[in-house]
Amino acid sequence: MASAALPEAAAAAAVQPKKKGNFKYACTCALSASMATVVLGYDVGVMSGASLYIKEDLRLTDVQVEIMMGILSVYALLGSFAGARTSDWIGRRYTVIIAAAIFFVGSLLMGFAVDYLMFMLGRFVCGMGVGFAIMVAPVYTAEVAPASTRGLLTSFTEVFINVGILLGYVSNYAFARLPHHINWRIMLGVGAVPSALLALMVLGMPESPRWLVMKGRLADARVVLEKTSDTPEEAVERLDQIKAAAGIPHDLDGDVVAVPKRKGGNEKQVWKELIFSPTPVMRRILLAALGVHFFQQATGSDSVVLYSPRVFKSAGITGDNHLLGVTCAMGVTKTLFILLATFQIDRVGRRPLLLTSTAGMLVCLIGLGTGLTVVGQHPDEKITWAIGLCIASTLAYVSFFSMGLGPITSVYVSEVFPLRVRALGFALGVACNRVTSAAISMTFLSLSKAITIGGSFFLYAGLAALGWLFFYAFVPETRGQPLEDIGKLFGMKDAAVEDDDHHHTAATKDKQVKAAAVEMN
Repeated sequence: MASAALPEAAAAAAVQPKKKGNFKYACTCALSASMATVVLGYDVGVMSGASLYIKEDLRLTDVQVEIMMGILSVYALLGSFAGARTSDWIGRRYTVIIAAAIFFVGSLLMGFAVDYLMFMLGRFVCGMGVGFAIMVAPVYTAEVAPASTRGLLTSFTEVFINVGILLGYVSNYAFARLPHHINWRIMLGVGAVPSALLALMVLGMPESPRWLVMKGRLADARVVLEKTSDTPEEAVERLDQIKAAAGIPHDLDGDVVAVPKRKGGNEKQVWKELIFSPTPVMRRILLAALGVHFFQQATGSDSVVLYSPRVFKSAGITGDNHLLGVTCAMGVTKTLFILLATFQIDRVGRRPLLLTSTAGMLVCLIGLGTGLTVVGQHPDEKITWAIGLCIASTLAYVSFFSMGLGPITSVYVSEVFPLRVRALGFALGVACNRVTSAAISMTFLSLSKAITIGGSFFLYAGLAALGWLFFYAFVPETRGQPLEDIGKLFGMKDAAVEDDDHHHTAATKDKQVKAAAVEMN
């Protein structure tokens, strides 16, 4: 019924003009939620410079620095799963507040750390907060946004990550001249400020309409949809689609209704559907989601951002002011290009930007690897063209990353999973992202010593080539599709039919196992 009503809704939407006030409201909701990801960006940006002074003040080895830089991603992995359960339990909105509170405490712990152990405790708390934030912000935004602007609004999460990175770089530059036993503490402690502001802003956000429907609160969901949809007809259509995805009969209505208990609705069945006994369609969706997350990190973005001062130092740029100044320029470039990309995602589409971005990153990684190799082979000479190639390749790399693979990852993965598995499915994607990020950031210094710093970027270039092939083969376009219809791009039938087929297949397998047991006896 929902699919049959789509042409009529589209025709009605074409007749009635879009409500600008509704777009502004949806945009405000997306901005408020997406600010949660500032905490990840700030940590990444500030640690790139602060680590230089932390190593000196706490007398750390390179291995300890690697662990300190990369361990946050492992802790964020735990936080993402905890955030998925929390967001399904108490709602997306309150989960954002919890994320802000956790990061606030972690920032203060790191800023006041007296030794490496206390500092690592602060990293653990911050990592949990980051995990909550990067899981819930894209999911909330995708569920609030109308299909026509979902790419734009969901990409705000990546915009604020880049804003956070830029703020971290600026903090490094601003406080670098203070005594080394104080400057890094202020750099990290300042991170508590945006998290406190975020907690206050989120109090004015509405709850996700899809979460409200999952709890049977149809009247509340209807109010939110009417405020965020382009037209009244679209609001009605979205509510019907969400009800169908949640297993609520089309003719069941009221302010609060009892949500039917569906097979696969509880957490154990959701994990079974995602991991242990997925349908071919769900397997394709999971592969696409994990692949996008994996290649976002495996192509070396964290190494470029986290270790940028060391990369520029290897390229022949000396002096803290020069190093941090070039790093700030890189942060500005990233932020400008992510802002440009946000307005193209719904216009150009996810797939073209993803392929163009990855191809550009591949070329830039080859250029960066070449420049660093030449500089490394002539340590006593200042080869101007090689230094220029390193700087240009780095700035171009972060530009290509920010115009495609950076923002599209959270946009795409928040779209492809069906409602019943969306929170946990997105958490799986974040888990893959954080594990890969940890592996990249915790091995960069050791890898650079083993195969040279230039060789490390050639390795990332090879992974970028594999990523381009993967995106070309396994990632379909989702632009302009209602969330409840995106599964059809992977071959999924209507939700009810899909469930029936899945459970019928499981029942058939059970009968076959029982028959085989009887035969053996």
